[in-house]
Amino acid sequence: MNSVNSTGARIGIDVGGTFTDFVLYDAARQQLAYHKEPSTPADPALAVRNGLVALIGKHGLKPEDIGVLLHGTTIGLNAIIQRRGARVGLIVTEGFRDVLEIGRARMPSSFDFHATREEPFLPRERVVEIGARFNRNGDATRWPQADAIRQAAEDIRALEVDTAVIMLINGFLKPEQEGALARDIEAHTPGTRIISAAQVWPEIREYERTVAAALNAYIQPLMQRYFERLSELVDELGVAAPILVTASNGGSLSLNAALARPIDTVLSGPASGVVAAARLATAAGVPRIVTFDMGGTSSDIAVSQHGLAEMVTRTDIGGLPLVLPVIGVSAIGAGGGSKIRVDEHGVLKVGPESAGADPGPAAYGRGGVDATVTDCYLATGVLDAAAFVGGAMSLYPERSQAALEKVASALKLDGANGVERAASGALAVASAQMASELRKNLAQRGLDPAEFALVPFGGAGPTHANWLAEEAGLVHVLVPLKPGTFCALGAATADLRRDFVRSLRVTLDDAAAGAVGSIWQELETQAAGWLEAQGVASTGTPSFWPALDMRYAGQAYELNVALPHPLPSPLDAATLSEYFHREHERLYGFRDAQAPVDVSTVRLAIVGHMVAAANVPRFAGQGKPVPRATRKVFLRDAWQDAAIYTRDSLGAGDAFDGPAVIEQDDTTVLVLPGWQVRTDALGNLHLTPVQGRGPAQPQPSEQGGAA
Repeated sequence: MNSVNSTGARIGIDVGGTFTDFVLYDAARQQLAYHKEPSTPADPALAVRNGLVALIGKHGLKPEDIGVLLHGTTIGLNAIIQRRGARVGLIVTEGFRDVLEIGRARMPSSFDFHATREEPFLPRERVVEIGARFNRNGDATRWPQADAIRQAAEDIRALEVDTAVIMLINGFLKPEQEGALARDIEAHTPGTRIISAAQVWPEIREYERTVAAALNAYIQPLMQRYFERLSELVDELGVAAPILVTASNGGSLSLNAALARPIDTVLSGPASGVVAAARLATAAGVPRIVTFDMGGTSSDIAVSQHGLAEMVTRTDIGGLPLVLPVIGVSAIGAGGGSKIRVDEHGVLKVGPESAGADPGPAAYGRGGVDATVTDCYLATGVLDAAAFVGGAMSLYPERSQAALEKVASALKLDGANGVERAASGALAVASAQMASELRKNLAQRGLDPAEFALVPFGGAGPTHANWLAEEAGLVHVLVPLKPGTFCALGAATADLRRDFVRSLRVTLDDAAAGAVGSIWQELETQAAGWLEAQGVASTGTPSFWPALDMRYAGQAYELNVALPHPLPSPLDAATLSEYFHREHERLYGFRDAQAPVDVSTVRLAIVGHMVAAANVPRFAGQGKPVPRATRKVFLRDAWQDAAIYTRDSLGAGDAFDGPAVIEQDDTTVLVLPGWQVRTDALGNLHLTPVQGRGPAQPQPSEQGGAA
């Protein structure tokens, strides 16, 4: 594998459904450049090639000037959601054939008499049993002989699967032994790989471990075909730089590592945007942020404090649990394509159904007839039909008007400004839904919204951010220079990172603390070997981030407790318990110093630091910029004159009050009355309430919809 040219250009790539985004950082020229290329869903790698050609040509680069390509994609995620992965089989301990059928034995809605459970993505007919298991101490209590191994292999061959996963009860305690059995079976199944679940992710809880390994096998062939095609097209351009793939944990890994473990990459796009926001906040001197990524279908948030994005050890993908460490992204509500409707009780609803990119909102003129959030922006004057996406795409106000007239009629808003009042009400409903979820998410973490700044990105994030901040009680909005390509920027600045895990079940005493320390030493050795195997040179000394999953004895689930590195020495039970007591007290307001403390899982992340893109200073502004125009915008239940600015014309130090609209080629930023804007030295916009006044309060009609 080629090594990174540390002086060469870094190109971050994010493949989306509508556009493929590129961000180039040229270290030699201290230049950041951005590019959006229409995606090619039938051959996603072709859009990457086309974008690279345009980017290289536009900036006069040679193929050898590129140091590294850092690539994020949602191909694996989409395959899981759409259930179009490989044909996978499963081998389990005898008596546990229904591990995926039973799951966690929970219905999706406890109070819905008509609720039905989701069918497992791997049907029971493709599950084979084998007489092998371990006890709670990791000792093999049953083990198959040669004839049983041959029988299992024969059963797998009969299923005609591409890959099979083996999961043994308590196999997380002996991943090497489970892996050895997988190889013994694979010797009798030519052409069919057998993968050990414990070697993919050796964590306690057999259902989640099975899902993680099966999803890894499910998307592996698809990802392999895509990356082989991508490598082929990149080679044709004469680009010899290595390809790194961004991961769900906010880091990156080599192409070979991504092919071996594609499950690590399924949430790479959203994670990259959060990492970029954390770096941006550090550069802007903002310690605590909530990111707000508003796309066409939904809106997501994540928390970052002091430059570190919050990690979680469990999330859901397409209705399935994923227990690998990922950036903690939570869906909170509608997107720009979410449909507006009035239910049978006359209540205004926003989403969850979306018009998507095709046909899209009515304003797109592609056949969509339902009103959406984007149509509300256009009808209220927030968007300019002629300036959408920098003028690259035309909008049709009359079609938005027609779609919203149906909503206004259903709400009996037949007087003056009925359509605008319906649109404003829908935006207020969307904001209230998002704010409720945002506050709940922060409250569950023991955090106060007033201490956080909102960092919006995505096409619609900056447009809706001020509404959300005002509704949720945040008093600072930080808008990046290029929010529409923010995930690609995150890819361009991603470090190498991999998470390692080993489960055990011990009650803390000094002997158990010693065992935990020994596991950490093993994981450090394993992590250092992984970093070296990436074939990509990192800078400086790698960072290690240890953590433990801990609980009071008898509790059903654990807290993830971060520890410092290097670890305290000597590592004793009292020290480890105190870290847990502090975290429990922070979250729940109390500690029980007399209760035994259990450790279930040892975790370690390794980070190999890459050369991050430097911040490019913004040109100096004039302090009080002159708007290029004014236009009527429907805010606070009335038409108001809003100043219109072009983002490229705003320099460092420029400041003005709302109402205002700031237009740029990848988004539109709305500034509400009662808020002010300041441009900082890096070109970011800071929206805050006008000093001494605070944000104006919404009118009753806006808070309660259109009633």
